[in-house]
Amino acid sequence: MKIFLIIFSIIYLSLSFSAFSLEKGKWSFVKTDEYCYVGSLAIETDLPPEKIRGDYYILVYKNIGDTETVIQIEAGYDYKLGSKINVQIDKGDYQFYTTEDLQGAAWTEEDKKVIYAMKKGLKLKVTGQSTRGTITNDIYTLKGFTASVNKLEADC
Repeated sequence: MKIFLIIFSIIYLSLSFSAFSLEKGKWSFVKTDEYCYVGSLAIETDLPPEKIRGDYYILVYKNIGDTETVIQIEAGYDYKLGSKINVQIDKGDYQFYTTEDLQGAAWTEEDKKVIYAMKKGLKLKVTGQSTRGTITNDIYTLKGFTASVNKLEADC
């Protein structure tokens, strides 16, 4: 997993600029020469409109030819280091973490388990806390996720 964080640091900026290819409530598939990903924008957030925030989305990605698939959550703000980043899929809860180098993103050590739950689930909720102490709850639909992630696994 740690090797992915290093590799991801290199492609982080290119993926950030690809956020425009993601849609609200739809799982989009993107393939480049080096990696593939599926991603979606949240369908709902409880952050008040007067609070400013960057792009927030979920990606599931892998390098071409690699067997490991990684989940990444972009918050649109820097997560507070050491705070709990909780992902709830239907009734299951999963813990994610951030790093000092990339505080705007969160990962898990249980990628396979979470992806399995995402395939079976209907709704995903991300709860995180910003460095300023603001807690956000972002809701994502999982409708269409299974077909998209199956394409990712088959084509990459």
